[in-house]
Parts: sequence; structure tokens; C-alpha cells
Amino acid sequence: MSGDTVERFFGVYLLVCKNPKYLGRTYIGYTVDPNRRIKQHNKGKKAGGAHRTSKRGPWSMVMIIHGFPNDIAALRFEWAWQHPQRSRRLNHLPKKKAREKSFDYCFRIMSEMLRVGPWNRLPLTIRWLDASFVKEFPLDKAPPMFMPIIEGSVISRKVKINSQKEASTSDSFVHDCYVCGKIIEGKKLRCVNPECDLLSHVICLSRSYLQPGQYVPVDGDCPKCRKNFLWGDVIRKFHGCYSDVAPTFTSEAGNDFYSSDSD
Repeated sequence: MSGDTVERFFGVYLLVCKNPKYLGRTYIGYTVDPNRRIKQHNKGKKAGGAHRTSKRGPWSMVMIIHGFPNDIAALRFEWAWQHPQRSRRLNHLPKKKAREKSFDYCFRIMSEMLRVGPWNRLPLTIRWLDASFVKEFPLDKAPPMFMPIIEGSVISRKVKINSQKEASTSDSFVHDCYVCGKIIEGKKLRCVNPECDLLSHVICLSRSYLQPGQYVPVDGDCPKCRKNFLWGDVIRKFHGCYSDVAPTFTSEAGNDFYSSDSD
């Protein structure tokens, strides 16, 4: 199977039903492996599919939003997309119109989500998986410029344990912070540029990337190689690929966002 390969994949997807009896119905879910997940949905509940999609297929995974730093961030996005009227960030949006197609409604909500915090600060990718459903974002509802909108399949790949061990071993040596010049005790950040050997305290580099009026960095120039990178990509390299740092989100509604038919 060809497609872009992404390590430590966390994605929130949109399904559309192609069964004539349930034509146009939608389902929003979370997965770490989209190719496996769509097979489960189409094989039914006994194969690991969701109750709401079982025996109603075939389903098409038309799009997926990925690039979340961890599963919690993705699950919170999933919950808000599923329950916009219960989300304090989205409850001001108009409800689904009587003649509005379910897909169009889901697309409208998603386009609003990508433009509000905290999601508008994440290095997310909007990926269309089914070309027949590709839809242009209105100019006034377009996602931030740093979020790519692409078409094509994706393959999730787990981080190799050996790579994690190598990164951990490297972190055991003592280094000076390039930004403040003091010794780095504990975890350190590296530049995304493989040719740049910058090492820094997390707080020092985040302050370097932080722009006036921002609470969380979005992007910035490396203090050493002067190349521009997304803050999310810097964090992804925290452990050689992706980081398991705690999310900067606040809960939408207690622990309700955990209740879903997800992987």
C-alpha cells in the first residue's frame, strides 16, 4: 500500500455511508491506524467496528485530521466535533439546518474548529482520503496557513523502541543550553533541522519561539540555524520523533470526551 508514512499517528476521521439505505450518514471517530480502522467499520462490530456503523456499510473514510501531539488532544478534538453544541468553544455556532447534508454540516463545524484555540495553534494536517468528497474551504473559513490541506492515503507507523532508547541515551549526557548558556539538566529540545546541533531547555526555546500575544508558540526561527519551523514539529522531535508531553488543553465537559467508539 502506497501513501505518506507518519510515525506516532493520532487522527480524527470522518466517515460517510455509501449504503443506499443509509446514504449520506456520517460518523466521527479517533484512530491511530486509519487503514485498519476503516476495515473494522466495514466488517462490523464483531471485527472491532463501532456499534453505530455496524451492518450499515460500506463506509468511506473521506477525510482525517492528524498531527495531534498525543491521544488526549485527538480525543478532545473528536469529542468537540461530535458534540459542538456542548462544547464551550463551539456552542455559539448555528445548529444543523433542516436541508443541510450531514457531510456539509460536519465540514462546517470542522472548519470553525481549526480556526479557534487551542486547535488553531497545533501543527495539524487536513487530509482528504476520498477524492470524490474533496471540498474547498471558503476564503473566510480557511484554516491557518501553516496547516497543509492535502490529498492521498496515509500509513501510520509506530516508533521503533531502539530509536527511543538511542534518544534516551543521548539525553543522559550533560550539555549547555544554546539560548541561556546554562547546563541542561534532564530533557532537552533539538532543532528540527538535522544539520543543526542546537540543544536547549524546553522553556528557553519556547520563549524564543513565542510571539507577542501568544500563550503557546506556533512557529519561529531556530536561534542557531535561523530556519523557520512549527513549534509542534519541534515537540515531535522531543523523543527522536514524537513527544508524550502533557497537552495544553482544558476539558470540554469533564471526562465525557473519552466516551466514543474509538480505537
